[in-house]
Amino acid sequence: MTFVFKPLAISLAIATVFPAYSVQAQSVSVAAASSVIVTAGRQAQAAKDVLADNVVITAEEIALSGAVSIVDLLQQQRGIEISRTGGPGNASSVFMRGGSNAQNVVLVDGVRIGSSTTGGATWSSIPLSQIDHIEIVYGPLSSLYGADAVGGVIQVFTKKGEGPIAPTVSAGFGTNNTRKLQAGVSGSVANNISFALSAGHDESDGFSATKPAAGPYSYNADKDGYTLDSVSGRLNWELSKGFDLGVHFLQSRLNAQFDSGPGYDDRNIQKLETVAVYGKARINDIWTTSLQVSQSSDKTKTDASYGKSNIETRQQAVTLQNDIRIGKDVLQLIAETRQEKVDTTTLALNGIRNTDSLAASYVFKQEAHLASASVRYDRSSVYGSNTTGSIAYGYRLNDALRVNASYGNSFRAPSFNELYYPGYGIDSNKPEKAKNAEIGLYFEQGDTELSAVYYQNKATDLLVTANVCPVQQSTHPYGCAYNVNKATMSGLTLGGAYHLGNFMLRGSLDLQDPKDDTTGLRLARRSKQHGTLAAEYALAKTKIGVETIFSGERFDDVANKKRLGGYNLLNLYASHEISHNLSVLARWNNVLDKDYELAKNYATPGSTLFVGLNYGFK
Repeated sequence: MTFVFKPLAISLAIATVFPAYSVQAQSVSVAAASSVIVTAGRQAQAAKDVLADNVVITAEEIALSGAVSIVDLLQQQRGIEISRTGGPGNASSVFMRGGSNAQNVVLVDGVRIGSSTTGGATWSSIPLSQIDHIEIVYGPLSSLYGADAVGGVIQVFTKKGEGPIAPTVSAGFGTNNTRKLQAGVSGSVANNISFALSAGHDESDGFSATKPAAGPYSYNADKDGYTLDSVSGRLNWELSKGFDLGVHFLQSRLNAQFDSGPGYDDRNIQKLETVAVYGKARINDIWTTSLQVSQSSDKTKTDASYGKSNIETRQQAVTLQNDIRIGKDVLQLIAETRQEKVDTTTLALNGIRNTDSLAASYVFKQEAHLASASVRYDRSSVYGSNTTGSIAYGYRLNDALRVNASYGNSFRAPSFNELYYPGYGIDSNKPEKAKNAEIGLYFEQGDTELSAVYYQNKATDLLVTANVCPVQQSTHPYGCAYNVNKATMSGLTLGGAYHLGNFMLRGSLDLQDPKDDTTGLRLARRSKQHGTLAAEYALAKTKIGVETIFSGERFDDVANKKRLGGYNLLNLYASHEISHNLSVLARWNNVLDKDYELAKNYATPGSTLFVGLNYGFK
């Protein structure tokens, strides 16, 4: 446990340099910063009424983070671990509560994104410059969102427009010749039309994705940089009170280098596109209905030493949602149809599957009692029908303290690779299934927020790579995907934030046991403990902060033979408001220049510095 306590001691030692004043806090309180959450119940809810464990990353936190990518930002949150094969432009995975990257649902303004071939989101193509805020909801949400919501749901919200028309511009420069530029304009016109338009450009020379230990057939000493261009926009027209029409979109193009061997300029060109048209109508005082027609696409063009390929997956969805208020309660009825289409140079993968869904939920609120129940039926044209449900209850012991308990089941759909890839996929593979139970304790009073959640998620029919395929009773050279394993992902998540005058302290600690029950071994690239600790001091127009991110050892493989050592990273940051609408920030990550790995024999950033300017109206 030395790796845990050492960074904590460093952070606390630096924190003591900042005096704490018993005066009115100048920063926004914890509760106010995350007062409304949409993702947990597919409706706007006060944070104090949400029964699922959650985190909101605000626009201010994103600006101060100095993060190069969304994955770097998520690494700072409780309940989340990451892996990456090189720098920010390379392939990344996000693990929630010990689950796999494919066991999360990722949304952009309510539009589901991700690759239908590999499963899970293509994180490196999500542009951080277009994000206003992020909501993370932990636990099984298949009863609201369908397939893949086993570990939780992450929803990204792009920038919105309101108030007077105002421009924003930000620019920054950092180590590895990293450059970031974003410009946008947003506001309201004629009191009933609001809009936002934003464009961004990120670029870096990078560093070698692989280490020499990767071997002569994988290592390439060249720098692996990237360029990410993006644009997002939205338009909302309030036809009359309670009646809205709108459209929003996001587009990004990532050109990233990676390593697959010496002497070749390996590249991935990834394109992410989302677009949605929606309408919302308040039928009467208790009934609101909304309709959204959306499409997302995930395209990857690879040019590597081992060959070239093109992969495009497209998802189209129509969602009808009705919210009916019954006193303080809400009854929700949802109908949805979604089509996934795959078009690749591997002809056996090409195809279409359709999923039709019906769901209902009820949110109850009465004095000290909170409760929710939901059920969903999904019928797939490929892997059959699945019914999921969830029930939760919360009780307010007093105005500040609340206890929650919940139980729910979920499932993950097999990807097209796991079904159809030649020599690997088996078309009779079934969905993975999981049952989760948890209990949580939450304290929120003034500028103090504390939480403790224990969960146990038992999964069956896990799809793993097996050397001998029981269906064909044959041995495949690269193995095959097959429903064979069971796993238990259990753990205790602690989180908290505290403000005292100009001083703020926040942190999290995850103690978990993500175990493969079939083998008794730990799930690959998951630790038994990880967390964060940060201290911040604000005076007048200046903020100074110190934070640490730490993780225990992990294993790069399911056999637990390839060890990834534990790590702790120390980061420093500062911001200063030059004028009413101009601020400067500086961030020094990995101050101690620690050498660590998120994937075996792949490099990670050393000590890096980033300085940026932000211009905009408040």
